[in-house]
Amino acid sequence: MKKAILKSYAKLIVRSGLAVKPGQAVIIKANVDQEAFAAMVAKECYNAGASRVVMNWQSEKLNRIDLKKGHLRPFLKNLPQEVAYQQWFTEALPCFLWLDSDDPDALKGTDPKKAARIKAAKNAEVEPLIKKRENRYQWCIAAIPSEKWAKKVFPELTKAEGMKKLWEAILVASRAYTGDPIANWEDHDHILKQKCAKLNSLHLKSLHYTSSNGTDLTVGLNPDVIWLGGGETTVSGAYFQPNIPSEECFTSPIKGLAEGIVYASKPLAYQGHLVKNFWIRFHEGKAVEVGAEQGKDVLESIIALDEGAGYLGECALVPYDSPINNTGILFYNTLFDENAACHLAIGRGFTNLYPNHDKYTDKELEDFGINSSMSHVDFMIGNADLKIVGTTVDGNEVTIFDQGNWAI
Repeated sequence: MKKAILKSYAKLIVRSGLAVKPGQAVIIKANVDQEAFAAMVAKECYNAGASRVVMNWQSEKLNRIDLKKGHLRPFLKNLPQEVAYQQWFTEALPCFLWLDSDDPDALKGTDPKKAARIKAAKNAEVEPLIKKRENRYQWCIAAIPSEKWAKKVFPELTKAEGMKKLWEAILVASRAYTGDPIANWEDHDHILKQKCAKLNSLHLKSLHYTSSNGTDLTVGLNPDVIWLGGGETTVSGAYFQPNIPSEECFTSPIKGLAEGIVYASKPLAYQGHLVKNFWIRFHEGKAVEVGAEQGKDVLESIIALDEGAGYLGECALVPYDSPINNTGILFYNTLFDENAACHLAIGRGFTNLYPNHDKYTDKELEDFGINSSMSHVDFMIGNADLKIVGTTVDGNEVTIFDQGNWAI
């Protein structure tokens, strides 16, 4: 890929995604084989005035060895340096960037329940620190290709051809392949905001999803919780783009108000595992039964992570005729696949969607119906005949989606 295009992409991530301000520190999470692009992004962070860039290197190979060979008990507690990292993160509020290049099959053959127990225990120990910084720092997830990810997406291509093809797909989806990426995002952000304004004007109290694949699910909404898409704003007023790419308008439903069954339309890539052809049945808001052709144990581990992990935290609307879906590429990566079609998420809801959220306690926001969990897992449900009918607070029915696409 041409260096000039990659530099423009790095600039988009730093200037629009993270919106780094002079004097801010930046954490970059990346896999160890991504040093070259991570260094390009770090340089752009310093160009934007960052005080320091801290690398949080990840190794899929070592993670696999830990899960295969490591004894469970020592992994259930954070090391002192891990706690110190969380403390600094909460005190300094650095920008956080995840450069996602994960192999969808990285942890195939490992025990997902073991991984879930480790994650739950370690997160619970530092949960107060994580909650304290919520909505108070800029963050962004963006992608870069890896050889194994490219091979998964394009198995018929050579290693070099697959990498080139995946780079192009990522950059096109991120609006960074042609023109001025930052200007492209400003235009796109404006369009998403217009769509959310329309949704907010409807004052919806529920959504009813139906599809020929068997989906028949009704989800309750709090009309005071807004719809949001594109850029977000921290409590201190910093405007940033959390997902590059993004095509969604989303909200958080009321915890406890979801009835019916929903079928996934794309596989779920979750922490090195794949879940294929799956469904989830909800009763009184909670996932009470799941099924899958592959990865049922992974799905069960997700909804059992903590008390809120089995409740819905997000309803997101993306047209089936979206730019990402129209590529015809199955990315095996949630950042892209969730922006190819409508999706739901089980786990944590978004407290920043409640007006003046910073004036309320966590308990008050939970009482408003926003689900609390240390987990948030998106899964795709949109297909060519998905229909979504909303009911307003006045009892009127409004068709929001028809034949997989916007009807408003």
